[in-house]
Amino acid sequence: MEDWLIDLRQGLYLLPEAVSDYASRVDALYLGLVIVSGVLTVALVVLVVGLGWRYRASSPIDRTDPRTERIDRIIEVTWASTLLAVFLGLFVWASMLYFEPYRGSTDAMTVNVIGKQWMWKAQHPDGTREINTLHVPVGETVRLRMTSQDVIHSFYLPSLRLKRDVLPERYTDAWFTADQTGEHWLFCAEYCGTDHSRMRGKIVVMEPSAYDDWLTRTGGGPSPVAQGRELFQSYGCSGCHVGDARVRAPSLAGIYGRTVPLAKGGTITADEGYLRDSIVQPQKHVVAGYEPVMPSYAGQISEDEILQIVAYIQSLEPGDWEAGGPVGNNVNETPR
Repeated sequence: MEDWLIDLRQGLYLLPEAVSDYASRVDALYLGLVIVSGVLTVALVVLVVGLGWRYRASSPIDRTDPRTERIDRIIEVTWASTLLAVFLGLFVWASMLYFEPYRGSTDAMTVNVIGKQWMWKAQHPDGTREINTLHVPVGETVRLRMTSQDVIHSFYLPSLRLKRDVLPERYTDAWFTADQTGEHWLFCAEYCGTDHSRMRGKIVVMEPSAYDDWLTRTGGGPSPVAQGRELFQSYGCSGCHVGDARVRAPSLAGIYGRTVPLAKGGTITADEGYLRDSIVQPQKHVVAGYEPVMPSYAGQISEDEILQIVAYIQSLEPGDWEAGGPVGNNVNETPR
């Protein structure tokens, strides 16, 4: 409550502070839309009032001159063509901005985010966890890999002009780069139940050195890759998917990013969504040459654990298991 009162004392503002280059460009688009809308509104009002007065019932203007038809046609074509060009330009401009947060480098620092009634849970690459708060370093591109544990949520960072729906049983990505330090609001922008209004938090943008100190002070923990390795073994995955397993199942070493042939024909790219589906819906994409014998883990494993297992499988490279067991050489890495 105190935070809200502080905001009110600071006064009203039309837009939250923009803390990224992307946010500034979104504001520029918004300003452009306001200007175009204002110009059109004024022009239409002037035309309606002016023409209404000029061609009123008692006006002595001659309405039978055939020369005016050609002039009217030129005016109409020019007006329509100008509006078409303006709105197409705005559409292209907005489209470029709209898709930008959906595209980013796979080398960016990945933070796992899970929406749950009614909180946001985040896990950093080194294993550090936090709830309703997201610490990030300034100037570094951050990738959010998000999913929901229950209903549809919407991850909304007003100061970054970033909003992304967070869906159950699906992964959603978003990239951003904050260029100013400070604390800013984090909201859920999708009605998700009784306490939806309480599902808020903050994003803390820090200097890289301060961010590293924060990770050290917080204590960290096993990385998602290391936790995924333990879960991979405890859930019995290693009993089927390693090279010397008794049950014949596809090897997962180096599978991430590869094209996988399917038993029903066609192929699919082994991305994060495919790996998740293979855990909870194993009959959905059966690999060609293998029997559909894998049981579903739906309801037995949490979204948090699925993210960790997926992170572990992502870390595997061809030949990892042959080189010395199902661990591979990437388990202890915590890439940012």
